[in-house]
Amino acid sequence: MNITLDEIQNFIAVVDTGSITAAAQQLDQTVSAASRTLGRLEQKLSTTLLRRTTRRLELTEEGEAFLERAREIVAAVEGAEEQMASRRSRPAGRLRVDAASPFMLHVVVPLVAGYRVRYPDVELELHSSEGYIDLLERRTDVALRIGRLKDSTLHARPIATSRVRCLASPAYLAKAGTPRKVADLAKHSLLGFTEPDSLNHWPVLDQKGQNVHIRPTLSSSSGETLRHLALEGNGIVCLSDFMTRADRASGALVPVLEKHWSEQRQPINAVYYRNTAISARIASFVSYLVEAIGDDGFEF
Repeated sequence: MNITLDEIQNFIAVVDTGSITAAAQQLDQTVSAASRTLGRLEQKLSTTLLRRTTRRLELTEEGEAFLERAREIVAAVEGAEEQMASRRSRPAGRLRVDAASPFMLHVVVPLVAGYRVRYPDVELELHSSEGYIDLLERRTDVALRIGRLKDSTLHARPIATSRVRCLASPAYLAKAGTPRKVADLAKHSLLGFTEPDSLNHWPVLDQKGQNVHIRPTLSSSSGETLRHLALEGNGIVCLSDFMTRADRASGALVPVLEKHWSEQRQPINAVYYRNTAISARIASFVSYLVEAIGDDGFEF
């Protein structure tokens, strides 16, 4: 049957204005076009909706029944349009966010309460993945990724950058001594990553002016695990500022080989598929993160 919304609106306009001529003017159509649209609707319904006389139009019994449903259909469509417009101005609905556990715990979770106050109609669903995920397969709206991006199918919005530093607990340094030059690292317990190995390139320069690649004494796939190992005095670690801001502020972790540091920052991006029109939910969440993190990032 395939009745269209235009045909329904045309029929209602004819009834409400009392004539095809008046309906055509209201809909900015020609009289012949409005008449053809009404005829096409009656043909699809296999019934007569209006009796045409030389003086006026009268609804048939079938026309009265159809008019009631037609008004309900148009009202439902208009209501849906209003709801979508409202969502654009006031984000609503479920938002699935994915991030590595350390970023989720140290950055996202502390900001959730403030975001929910500002956008109470958004239903946050938070997931943690240590590796890169397929956003479509995992039904994820936006992922927060740390490091250089490789996937060209993704649209990225920069969130912040986070400096990488070498740190250790005062207890460890009291026990093992404080390294004064980069070569001293060979005498220490070094906490590093099982993967990717690129994270074991530390931002301290050797005598040749190159970043040191360490061989971990104790290793883990999780930066959060390495952080806790360092806090418990198990060795020297190299981690991103977003994980260690509170530890550095409290003195639980202190800088090591600070005079030999090179500037190394990890980019942090919010990513989603390029062929996905950015929803108000995604835009609100990403903008809130940028605002909350601020220009200073994770420095103190």
